[in-house]
Amino acid sequence: MRHIHFIGIGGIGVSGIAQLALRRGDIVSGSDLKESLITDKLVKLGAKVYIGHKPQNIDGCSLVIYSSAINESNPEIKEARKRGITVRRRAEFLSELMALKKVVTITGAHGKTTTSSLAAKLLLGSGFSPSVAVGGILREDGDNAKFSESDYFVAEADESDGTFLCYSPTYSIITNIDHEHMDFYKTYDNLIDSFNKFTRQTKDGGCIFYYFDDEPLKKVVKDSAVRSVSFGYSSQADLYAKDISLSQCHLSFSCFDANGRLGEISVSLSGRHNVLNVLAVIALGRELGLDFNTIKKSLEGFRGVERRFQVKLDNESILVVDDYAHHPTEICATIEAARVCNRKRLIVVFQPHRYSRTKSLMDKFERCFSKSDHLIITDIYSAGEHAIEGISARELADRVKSCIHKNVEYVPKDKILGYLDSIVKKGDMVLFLGAGDITKVSDEFSGNFKAQS
Repeated sequence: MRHIHFIGIGGIGVSGIAQLALRRGDIVSGSDLKESLITDKLVKLGAKVYIGHKPQNIDGCSLVIYSSAINESNPEIKEARKRGITVRRRAEFLSELMALKKVVTITGAHGKTTTSSLAAKLLLGSGFSPSVAVGGILREDGDNAKFSESDYFVAEADESDGTFLCYSPTYSIITNIDHEHMDFYKTYDNLIDSFNKFTRQTKDGGCIFYYFDDEPLKKVVKDSAVRSVSFGYSSQADLYAKDISLSQCHLSFSCFDANGRLGEISVSLSGRHNVLNVLAVIALGRELGLDFNTIKKSLEGFRGVERRFQVKLDNESILVVDDYAHHPTEICATIEAARVCNRKRLIVVFQPHRYSRTKSLMDKFERCFSKSDHLIITDIYSAGEHAIEGISARELADRVKSCIHKNVEYVPKDKILGYLDSIVKKGDMVLFLGAGDITKVSDEFSGNFKAQS
């Protein structure tokens, strides 16, 4: 039994592997800057959680694990190195937990968490009893991790900091490649090179599942020697969708392969983009030897993931939805999904994430909100970054307004509730977007609206 200390234990990724360590019998401690529902849950499971980062927090541990959000100046990392205690990144430790397992990884610029959760649901529902580590809270049971003695492990593989290269999966779903996380990769060529390396790490006899219409991804996969299966909307893909039907928080489609129609599937998800995520997992299931009806039965009970088109309030007066989307590609897809809800007006509240992302994607941000009726842009969530001169939420709002010529306003975060109260009308939909703490505003707004009704 080891005593493992997790720095940043309240984060979605680190909390998951801390939970896995607890469930396999390790002594777990950890630290974070503030209490949360996640830290409260870990304490109930038996972890010792410290609020604040202090050298003495690591007393008694033999291993320190840290997230990518933690840098080398952290006092606990410095103290661990001073004492000669082993210090490892989250992905390195997760790779250890995967040892000797048949690993299913899910990576890509967009859709990782939903696809990982679908894959976990499939394997859990069809008797594989996998260990699970995903980057979101599953609505079925409020968990983001599960420990099992079985041969299978489903894990979300984070490409944002290159740590997906720590894994050697048997099966891997790659959802897409996009100009994302350039603060880490610096150049697009470096990004592509990392995906090339990742595909080569798939084990002999394994398989990669990829989106057929993503040309950069297609080239990466075809340049590798690994067997692959494609999915998409095109009949040229190995597995494809037709007869797609979309409604609020629900999609259905007919699934085809080269031999014809396999059947129809319905899942509680929103948006055309999620058709691809479901297809990817159907492809995985078939590779694992499952027939279509078994796959369909497992996936149709999927209830979604926290902060992925999460309905906070839905009545005849107003619909409130909260979503993690923060990249222009994700924002476009989420707004498209919102439009299917058929409310009178779509009011979007967007919190930009990181100064570096806002700067590098400014041109794409200008155009991705065009299908909203009213847009509120609030202060940038720094995620620990220093401000960049000339990059601000107000500047972004001005740029978007000049491009789409619609109702676009910069509103400080502490003024959003009052502003919404002044503009929201019966029949509106309010969509909160962002990877920062904008979800708290969505909760408060929903709570206030419920109290008034």
